[in-house]
Amino acid sequence: MSSERIRANYERVCEEVAPARVVVATKYVALDEMKALAEAGVETVGENRAQDLVAKHARYGGTFRWHFIGHLQSRKAKDVSALCELVHSLSSLSAARRLTVPALVEVNLAGEETKAGISSEELPGFLEEARGLGIEVRGLMTMPPLTDDAERSRPYFRSLRHLAAEHGLRELSMGTSQDYRVAVEEGATYVRVGSALLAR
Repeated sequence: MSSERIRANYERVCEEVAPARVVVATKYVALDEMKALAEAGVETVGENRAQDLVAKHARYGGTFRWHFIGHLQSRKAKDVSALCELVHSLSSLSAARRLTVPALVEVNLAGEETKAGISSEELPGFLEEARGLGIEVRGLMTMPPLTDDAERSRPYFRSLRHLAAEHGLRELSMGTSQDYRVAVEEGATYVRVGSALLAR
């Protein structure tokens, strides 16, 4: 990966989404390739797998701000808490019981069985129980169905914004390389971007 190309892409996306923050998704970035992100000036990275998070943090811990954006298993919550400043994907109370950092609750607005997240109907009770466990819930996250047309994601982003407002939550993690511009128009405060920056 070229750090110069990543820097140009990163700066462009940051300008497009400001004041939202760009979380660079590193799921497909190999350990040795993380250096190119650092050289490109990337500030915040988001990892999907706890084992990859541990390996990458061991080498580049002080280089980036670390977020966890993948499915959070309860048995990995302690490790994730030790290394990340924010979890985007809290969706179980068993994980919440072991989490010690702020979190966003993942909402599965499309009801897709292949995706994690709680339903919008479950959200009020989940928030109450999570807060009862002492979790600092800062906002919500969602993943719309995969599509080639970013506009098809808009209703899901809009629904998430309304849900967050109903519950007094200010942070919204929504939008990936395929639809981050639409997400920002609908109020995203974090966008999780990978291929838009890392295309070779």
